[in-house]
Amino acid sequence: MWYLLRSLFIGFEKLNAQDVSKFKCLKTLKGHKYSVNSVAYSPDGTKIISGSYDQTIKIWDANTGECLKTLEGHSDDVESVAYSPDGTKIISGSLDQTIKIWDANTGQCLKTLEGHSDGVLSVAYSPDGTKIISGSYDKTIKIWDANTGKCLKTLEGDSGWVLSVAYSPDGTKIISGSLDKTIKIWDANTGICLKTLEGHSGWVLSVAYSPDGKRIISGSEDNTIKIWDANTGQCLQTLVGHSDHVLSVAYSPDGTKIISGSDDNTIKIWDANTGQCLQTLEGHSDFVNSVSYSPDGTRIVSGSADGNIKIWGEE
Repeated sequence: MWYLLRSLFIGFEKLNAQDVSKFKCLKTLKGHKYSVNSVAYSPDGTKIISGSYDQTIKIWDANTGECLKTLEGHSDDVESVAYSPDGTKIISGSLDQTIKIWDANTGQCLKTLEGHSDGVLSVAYSPDGTKIISGSYDKTIKIWDANTGKCLKTLEGDSGWVLSVAYSPDGTKIISGSLDKTIKIWDANTGICLKTLEGHSGWVLSVAYSPDGKRIISGSEDNTIKIWDANTGQCLQTLVGHSDHVLSVAYSPDGTKIISGSDDNTIKIWDANTGQCLQTLEGHSDFVNSVSYSPDGTRIVSGSADGNIKIWGEE
């Protein structure tokens, strides 16, 4: 009986390993002149957007890899890009201290949001698409009305640059990762800081919620990823494996996997429950600044300091 169970267990583990190990580089998208700082899929999975050190945003066909449009208007590096939940708008945050809202179909700049006193490092839409949040070198988070472009609130409390921001799936909370080595959880309505999560020994470079909102992940300058309980703020697990700073983290749409991009030029795929590293994707020749899953979870997109975007998945 034990032999049979052991055989079944080993078989299951091998099946899982084979399933994940099928991920390989399917396409390399070339077109940016310099480092690609941020990448994201459209909500329907048909497009990819990228923001670059070359001050542009590009829209790509996710299937063919063709560059469909180049959006120009920022006067400094584009650090962060995101789609609106309905896929009709794109937002970009730049070191020129502004956030721009673009029409995703025409590429026209619809609005420029001004208010930060230093570079904008991270932007995100609320799940209902009515708000935009931004994190900045000026150590603040701003909440904006996505329709009017008006700044509704400024959240202050981080003692260092705000390097990453994200909304909870239900839109009631905001999380931020900072130069001060902490993650903060904020009430999205009142702007009050509810909790400060401490544990990293380096800057917190990237933060994200799990799809069910029960977990928070963070990537840090200390080369680790931490998984936190979103309610209690307790650190549940520390994922060790990268040999350099973890620049970007994201959950798979079903919440079973975590991906991370690093200064060590690799992307790692982790089991979100066990913390086991399932696969390391190699191919970029410089830092992996940004990683994201496709909405159906079958593809990963990565943006790198080598100027390239790579699409990974099963052949």
